[in-house]
Amino acid sequence: MIASAHIVAGQALGGAELFYVRLVNALQERRQPVLAINSPSGGVSAKLQAEVAQIHVPMRAIWDWPSRWRIGAILREHQPDIVQTYMGRATRLTHLDPGRWPIHVARLGGYYDLKGYRHAHAWVGNTQGICDYLIRSGLPATRIAQIGNFVDLPAASSPEQLADWRRRLAIPEEALVLTTVGRFHPVKGFEDLLTALAVLGTTVCHRPLILVIVGDGPLNASLRNHAEQLGISSRLRWVGWQLDPHPYYELADLFICPSRHETLGNVILEAWGHGRAVLATQTAGASELITHGENAWLVPIQQPRALADGVRRLLADEPLRAQLASQGRRKVENHYSQQHIVSAYLDFYQRLLTAA
Repeated sequence: MIASAHIVAGQALGGAELFYVRLVNALQERRQPVLAINSPSGGVSAKLQAEVAQIHVPMRAIWDWPSRWRIGAILREHQPDIVQTYMGRATRLTHLDPGRWPIHVARLGGYYDLKGYRHAHAWVGNTQGICDYLIRSGLPATRIAQIGNFVDLPAASSPEQLADWRRRLAIPEEALVLTTVGRFHPVKGFEDLLTALAVLGTTVCHRPLILVIVGDGPLNASLRNHAEQLGISSRLRWVGWQLDPHPYYELADLFICPSRHETLGNVILEAWGHGRAVLATQTAGASELITHGENAWLVPIQQPRALADGVRRLLADEPLRAQLASQGRRKVENHYSQQHIVSAYLDFYQRLLTAA
C-alpha cells in the first residue's frame, strides 16, 4: 500500500482536472490510501467518489502564502508517502524538503516553463516528448517517468439509443456524421475544420454530411460567424460543453482532431475508447500516438484542403475506417487503460520510495 496525496488548484474541469479525478478515483477503487486536496469552489470535488478523503484549500494564486502554509500543515498531519501535484499553481504552492518524506511528484501535461517545477523531487510527463524535454532541461532521467492518461472503455450503445440521439440533433437517417470535441481556442484548429467542411460540400458519397461540435470557449462567437460566412451553418450541430460527451463520440462515423498544437490529444484516446476511426493533424501529441494508416489517419496542420481530402478518403472507405477504429481501440486497451496507467503510477511511486 502506498499512501498518496493529490493536489490540484484548477476550478474548471479541464484536461488536467479531469485526469486528476480519474486517477484519484481509480486509486480509491484499488484501495490505496489517497487524499485529495483541491479548491473548495471548483468542479473537481463533486466528481470524486464519496469515499475519497478530501480537504479544500483556496490556492487562489501562485503566491497564496496562507494556502502554501496550509498545504504543508496538511501533509505533515497526514504523512503520505507520495505527494503528486498537477499544473503550475499546485506545484508552486507545494514545497517539500528534498531527501525527506514525502516525495513530491509533479505531473506535466505540456512543455511548461520549468521554473515552477524544478523544486519537485520527481516528474511525470504524459508523453515521451515531454520527458525528453525534461531531460534536456537538466532534470535527472532516473526520476522521470512517461505515463500517459487513461480513458474509459464504454460499451457500445444500442441502435435504438443512436437513433434517438440522431433525432434529438435533427440528423437525417442517411447522413454521415463527423464529431469533434474541444475548447474553442486558436490552437484547437476548429476554424480549419469549418473551412474544410465548406471545401467538402454538402454531400460525400452521395450522403449528407453533418458536423457535431462539442465544446465552448472564447472563440464561440467568431467560429459561429465564420460558419455563417462559409454558408455551412445548417450542417453544424453545436452542442456546447458536455461533462459526458459519450453520445457524441458514439454518433460519429469519423472523429476529427484538427488541432494546430496538441501535446497529447486526449480526445484521440477517448474516440479510440469508443471504437471510432480518427483523423488528426500532425501535432506532436498525435504523431506520438498514431501510426498513420494503421490506427488513425494523419494530415498536415492548418491545411483545410488536406483535411477535407482526408475526410473524403476515409468516409469513402468503410473497411479502412473499421480497421483504424479496431486498431485504435486495441492501442487504448494495451497502453492507455485504467489498469495499465494506474499500475504504472504505482510502480513509479514504489521505485521512488525504494530509491529513497
